[in-house]
Amino acid sequence: MASIGFFGRLGNLWKGFLSLWISEEERKHPEIAYENAINSMVEKYSSLKQATAALIRRREELDGRFAAQTRELTQVSADLDTAVATNQDDLALVLIKKKQALEGEVVSLRRELEEAAKEAEAAKQSLLQVQEEIRRLREEKDRMIARLRSAEARLRIQEQLEGLSVEADVRALETVREHIKNRVAEANLSKELEQTSLDGRLAALRSQTGDVSARAELERLKAARAAQAAPKKTL
Repeated sequence: MASIGFFGRLGNLWKGFLSLWISEEERKHPEIAYENAINSMVEKYSSLKQATAALIRRREELDGRFAAQTRELTQVSADLDTAVATNQDDLALVLIKKKQALEGEVVSLRRELEEAAKEAEAAKQSLLQVQEEIRRLREEKDRMIARLRSAEARLRIQEQLEGLSVEADVRALETVREHIKNRVAEANLSKELEQTSLDGRLAALRSQTGDVSARAELERLKAARAAQAAPKKTL
């Protein structure tokens, strides 16, 4: 008994794991969940259809028996009238008993037939409901799967748009800007170093020397002009 309980629990555990795995797969692939639900409904529809057919067959059998017993009751009633009319009392007594039995059977059959008709009609309505549910599930599956595919497509487009961010391009441009600034700074540094170098100082000195010579020449020319303009002294 203990081993049976252990294996039973083990079976239940396996069923639990299997159910979780199926649920996860259905979540990833919802069309599988819809197909499982539809297939389950189709199986129920098939079983209910067989049960409904059996109820309809029973109703038809009861209806046939009721019709036959009703006809026989009608015939026995007519025979009884004839027996009474012809003073055949012994035969009339037999027919009376038969009529009473038939009347009881007809009443019973009528009751059974009414119940069978109600059961068959209820089964037919249930069958139609299951059929409608299957149709609704199929339409819902197509509609919901279409919505899912549309949502997934929108998500892919959004991911693509997010992947087209300009941040990478801006960073690349910023690198170029920094490179340009560095090159300009290097050029300015070279110019400053050139101005502080010996050759630069010598070139600057020569430029100053030319200025000094020009100013000296200017002073000489001014002095000569002044001497010419001054009055000469008489002896």
